[in-house]
Amino acid sequence: MEARPFFHRQYFSMNHQLQGLALYWDTLLYTTRMVAPIFLLVLLGALLKRARLLDEAFVQTGSRLVFLVCLPTLVFMSISQTHIRQVLDLPLMGLTALAVLCTYLACAFWAKLKGLADADRGAFVQGAFRSNFGIIGLAMAISLFGDAGLARASVLLALGIPMFNVLSILALSSREQNWLATFKNVCKNPLIIAVVLALPLSLMELELPSVVVDAGESLGRMTLPLALLTIGATLNLRDLRSDSKLATQASLVKLVWMPGVFSLLAWALGFAGQDVALLFVMLGSPTAAAAFVMARAMGANAQLTANIILASTLGSVLSLSGGIFLMRLFGLL
Repeated sequence: MEARPFFHRQYFSMNHQLQGLALYWDTLLYTTRMVAPIFLLVLLGALLKRARLLDEAFVQTGSRLVFLVCLPTLVFMSISQTHIRQVLDLPLMGLTALAVLCTYLACAFWAKLKGLADADRGAFVQGAFRSNFGIIGLAMAISLFGDAGLARASVLLALGIPMFNVLSILALSSREQNWLATFKNVCKNPLIIAVVLALPLSLMELELPSVVVDAGESLGRMTLPLALLTIGATLNLRDLRSDSKLATQASLVKLVWMPGVFSLLAWALGFAGQDVALLFVMLGSPTAAAAFVMARAMGANAQLTANIILASTLGSVLSLSGGIFLMRLFGLL
């Protein structure tokens, strides 16, 4: 009779462990379902290039189309249809901006310390801080918190898009370039122009005509498939091996250090569990496919950028699911 409490405790302990494993497995499968299409499109691009259905001319034309038309349209539609004033959260936006800026400065300092060439330096720095929040992050925010999560995540996206693009231009500009030339690059960048045009519509909460919305959304939906196909067509195993060290280092910053450090800071500062999770998802999303397009357009190491995107996308299956599992385990979600 004395042994019954012991077995009773053992049963509940084992049951708790099984529930934890089931929770992690569900989170892992969900993250895999979001990341798998990205990886498959990159693989398809590589196979089509190998079958000679895609060539270098397609990569150049596709990259220019994404950079000049599709991606700016996607950015414009995302921001113009977000009513920023309704869900404005200055503390969360401030911490997000601090996280992105600090990561950029730390990576730029490290790259300078290592004496990386301009092309490698820009690719490494951009790959380490630029998140695919507009695709993976928003999908996870909707899954975790529904429409309320989408509204708050959209505000972070409206902040992140101009920050990511301005800092990417700074990272990809050569060291010999003066500040005036860099400022001109920022002003001429199609993504920055899209942000500037979209912000007044968002702040005034103006509705675009339905025909414009339909056409813009159709054009914007071309962005990710076309960008990922060009990335896949650029990849080759020899360059993947030669750039593996830098790609791994950038991916670790992107997936582990950046979201880990600033999510813990948000928790320590007393942010709500939902806000900590949103910050983690935004900062911990893999490197955006747009990084490849910008690296190629500005003469940086596009191959290294493609490798970082691939490595961070695959790694995010474990890092995002692991982070969300821990937050659920400790009651933040």
